[in-house]
Amino acid sequence: MKKRIAFIINPMSGTRTKAGLPGILRRELDPKQYDDYRILYTEYKGHGTQLSAQLVREGYNVVVAVGGDGTVNEVARSLIHTNVALGIIPAGSGNGLSRHLNIPTNVVKATQLLNKSEVIKTDYGIVNGKPFFCTCGTGFDAYVSMEFARGKKRGIIGYLEKMVTGYFNYEPQNYKLSGDDINLDGKAFVITFANAAQWGNNAYIAPEASVQDGLLDVSIISKVPVIAIPTLALQLFTKNIHNDLLVTTLRTSEITLIRDHPGPFHYDGEPYEEGNKIEIRMVPDGLNVLVKKRF
Repeated sequence: MKKRIAFIINPMSGTRTKAGLPGILRRELDPKQYDDYRILYTEYKGHGTQLSAQLVREGYNVVVAVGGDGTVNEVARSLIHTNVALGIIPAGSGNGLSRHLNIPTNVVKATQLLNKSEVIKTDYGIVNGKPFFCTCGTGFDAYVSMEFARGKKRGIIGYLEKMVTGYFNYEPQNYKLSGDDINLDGKAFVITFANAAQWGNNAYIAPEASVQDGLLDVSIISKVPVIAIPTLALQLFTKNIHNDLLVTTLRTSEITLIRDHPGPFHYDGEPYEEGNKIEIRMVPDGLNVLVKKRF
């Protein structure tokens, strides 16, 4: 049975042009599987959620987010608890969820994967009522995300620049974490709540996280002295950061965070201001996602 597929493209995501995508879709999509495809473009923040909801109402079987984790978040919001599957063509700065799902960053290969895919059910999280699909958190990474969003330079180089300058400007807060068998109180440099394993760009902040276990992996970095930065950076990219003595890891289905005062928070790389009390919980099997078919 043929399926209807639609593509929601964020023309502002990442650093690569999307101009050639319609031609790639026309060339690479298998007409034996997809008898109808449609291309839509986001025009403002939150537009992807509206477009995705419209496509669900119109009976599309697959909606593909073309962009980064923020675009994926917007599109997926309207697909949770429906029969419509999310596809991803990575075109953002970090692409954390797509990398976790082993979706190629090459646009042609990611399009070809849609022809050889299967649907799996994945979890998603909710942070103070807002859904997230990859990671959310507070601390230095949220601060850097906020500074990166305010800056003009995109891509990994721009992000690294904000990390270096931000290290000397960021002041850690005191946090309290509570939940089932969890009662932690102290100062933290980074607190990440992970559904998927990485922030993006293959930086694995929660290497053992799974999008199908119904649980949050919580990674807490207590402090980062200058001398420890090279080691922590290496561990991030070699999937070993959870073994570092500066890092505490937890696993739970829900947790409450209370911090000194409101400030930067992020979900799926999108920064915003959040209050001093933050509640995070997981929702198991809430989203259908297209991944490479297992033979």
